[in-house]
Amino acid sequence: MSDSLPSDVIGRRVEVNGEHATVCFSGLVPPVAGLWLGIEWDNPERGKHDGSHEGTVYFKCSHPTGGSFIRPNKVNFGVDFLTAIKNCYEPEDDGKEHIVIIGNKPVETVGFDSIIKQQRQLTNLKEVSLRNCAVSYAGEKGGIAKACQNIRVLDLSKNLLSSWDEVICIALQLEHLEILNLSENKMKFPSASPSLTGTFSTLKVLVLNRTGITWAEWSFINELDKLQSLHTLSCLRNPLNEGSRKAQVTRQFIIAKISQLKTLNRCEILPEERRGAELDYQKAFGNEWKKAGGHQDPDKNRPNEDFVAAHPRYQFLCHKYGAPEDEELKIQQPCILKNQLLTLRIKCPSQLEQKVLEKQLPDSMTVQKVKGLLSRLLKVPVSELLLSYESPKMPGSEIELENDLQSLQFYSVENGDCLLVRW
Repeated sequence: MSDSLPSDVIGRRVEVNGEHATVCFSGLVPPVAGLWLGIEWDNPERGKHDGSHEGTVYFKCSHPTGGSFIRPNKVNFGVDFLTAIKNCYEPEDDGKEHIVIIGNKPVETVGFDSIIKQQRQLTNLKEVSLRNCAVSYAGEKGGIAKACQNIRVLDLSKNLLSSWDEVICIALQLEHLEILNLSENKMKFPSASPSLTGTFSTLKVLVLNRTGITWAEWSFINELDKLQSLHTLSCLRNPLNEGSRKAQVTRQFIIAKISQLKTLNRCEILPEERRGAELDYQKAFGNEWKKAGGHQDPDKNRPNEDFVAAHPRYQFLCHKYGAPEDEELKIQQPCILKNQLLTLRIKCPSQLEQKVLEKQLPDSMTVQKVKGLLSRLLKVPVSELLLSYESPKMPGSEIELENDLQSLQFYSVENGDCLLVRW
């Protein structure tokens, strides 16, 4: 704790008596003399007001009792990465005298062996947990790479990291990093896509739970597609995916944006889910794509730079599935997730005598309910039914509907598709 303030104090994450907060104001608050910091607590119950004092608004809070004014010497701005790691992992100096030969002279030292052990111990560290250790910045340039370059697994959850830039400063020095947990750091993510070239090249697992990422910072997700080793991402309990409908849409869009992802929010991404997510993403931004210069004719398909920057995989998806047709863009509204009636053909490939049926089913209908309907129509026990479907857009491909609890929409079943029923 100190009276001196960092030059970039606004927006900094701080700790006060074990509670975390964000600095929103620095200055005078008349009539009381002296410098004050205005902070917004992570726990609004700790606060007293909304950033106002005697009718003057000094800063704004998201909660009416989330704010407080506090003296700078009461605030902990945190420590650098190396200080935190030494506090946690270096053995204590034994304080005993040792005799070593330097040149031709014997020299008394205190804790000489301890220093060597400390250096060796940090260098050998592969799994490090610095949870709730008040880490706020990387520290001296190159210091991390020199002291503990072999870290593979790093838990930095619940620290005082204020921005993604500080994370990059740390990660650039850990060239073997495979697993990184940044949960509960309310960081400022860049609104424009940051370049991650040369960073996180070996990262396989990234955890961003409760980091406060919002739709305004959405373009950050695009950059994760450049991390070719990344296969697992978790970003639970963020404003980005609050509400069940928004969470479902967000999941679809993240899957569509990050091509190499295998697990999202602790759930495996199956091939049929990826296909559905990518198709829905295409349709969701299809009208925007057309306005930006997109076209169904590949020779005329030239969306502008702004669209390509916001949706870097869109052109690839058009090549993979074909460009969305005008009729699809009028009908489909995946962002709103409206229920639609789908006209589907129902075919029984193994029962040649069975006529092809045609039914209208809501796209929100679960596979389990579809099986119940077919069981009554075909006089076959539900337990014996196996469902899949074919789409005219994917000739020769058959997609299994293997999860009874998922909806037709989840599997991207569309108007005109054909359900295949076997028993």
